[in-house]
Amino acid sequence: MDYKDYYKILGVEKGASEAEIKSAYRKLAKQYHPDKNLGDKKAEEKFKEINEANEVLGDSTKRSKYDQLGAQWNRYQQQYGGDPGGFDWSQWTANRGGTYTYSGDLNDIFGSGAGFSDFFQQIFGMSGQGATPRGRASRVTTRDAEHEVEITLEESLHGAARLLSKGSRKLEVKIPKGAKNGTKVRFAGEGVDGGNLLLVVKLTDHPKFKLRDEGPDLEVDVSVDLYTAVLGGETPVPTLDGSDVKLKILAESSSGQLIRLRGKGLPKLREADERGDLYARLSIQVPKNITAQEKILFEQLAKMRNNEE
Repeated sequence: MDYKDYYKILGVEKGASEAEIKSAYRKLAKQYHPDKNLGDKKAEEKFKEINEANEVLGDSTKRSKYDQLGAQWNRYQQQYGGDPGGFDWSQWTANRGGTYTYSGDLNDIFGSGAGFSDFFQQIFGMSGQGATPRGRASRVTTRDAEHEVEITLEESLHGAARLLSKGSRKLEVKIPKGAKNGTKVRFAGEGVDGGNLLLVVKLTDHPKFKLRDEGPDLEVDVSVDLYTAVLGGETPVPTLDGSDVKLKILAESSSGQLIRLRGKGLPKLREADERGDLYARLSIQVPKNITAQEKILFEQLAKMRNNEE
């Protein structure tokens, strides 16, 4: 049996903090997730390795045992050249006593097919389904599992649906109107060993609109020509539902000024009939390629203003 270097798999130092391990795991899991690498067997195997490494290093008890094993393995390598055939694995195998609880990983739930390696099963006594050491009673812990689901602002406006796979089954995810960053959709009993599955919403960036204080209010930049800004008038403002509304611009408006359009933001979660507001941030546009006559007029205006001051 070969030794597996979980720190190397996650690309972290042996003294890495819990936060560093978690960050490295999330980055790699996103990179090698089967949904982004359809049909790529190498990526699938890498994804399994990443999950296994996180299962050990993300658990203080397993990590402690693994670190002790690693220290002895390094000493063995230095003394005997690292031939795995001569290393005494018996003292490290799970059947020497002790109960180890399978905490699972959410990515396994969605059809990644991630079984644990022989190395993992020998050391921690698990087959990926909560197996325990021989001669000991099974002790399986239920645990809520979380999975990030990305949606657009338009989907938050109208509500959304996703179809996720769990083995041969399909789970239809209905995301409510007004869902925002951190909103959780709960599936009872669909987590690890009977725990709950929590789908955590993440809103993707929009090319035009952005959230104000995490919603339900939105903000959009609106270009206003110099003449309308000075004299007043109207200008069209895009809304998230695809239509434009006329916005009244008061005379002597300035860049950066915010004008509120009530009820044009996102729906309020659990109060879908009510919506937040849309804030239009004015951006005054200076005219380009002015004519000689226009330049003369601007110079006359400048002289008038200077004389007044």
